[in-house]
Amino acid sequence: MFRIAVRASSALNNAARQCLKEQSKVVTAVRYSHGKQETDEEFDTRYLNYLNRPDLDGWMLRKAMNDLTGEDLVPEPKIIIAALKACRRLNDYSLAVRYLESIQWKCGNYKKKIWPWILQEIKPTLTELGILTPEEMGYDKPELALKSVFDM
Repeated sequence: MFRIAVRASSALNNAARQCLKEQSKVVTAVRYSHGKQETDEEFDTRYLNYLNRPDLDGWMLRKAMNDLTGEDLVPEPKIIIAALKACRRLNDYSLAVRYLESIQWKCGNYKKKIWPWILQEIKPTLTELGILTPEEMGYDKPELALKSVFDM
């Protein structure tokens, strides 16, 4: 009887050692940037050239805007102006308004500081192209919002 208890105890001990065995340390390689780093001017020029292409179609424009939105930056006003003009060339008013909304979203916590400056810079282009901002269209407020009971 004692032998069975010792065998069971040693089996349990071996199982516990297997579970608690220190896992082998794995060394992972970290990928750093390859090649030449792009300067801010080169980045701006690349997107300006892309957005001003005469053969730009709707899919290519949406891809460029999606890539810009995916970047960790708020685009310069000259890039925004080029995108808005491309939207007008392609007769895609809704895309222009949605792009303005995405730029506001990209401003994040600094929307009160960055968005007025951007709006000041692109306002002549918006007027020239006849594009309203989301605030002018009422998109900044919910359509069916009820008044708060505390405001009555």
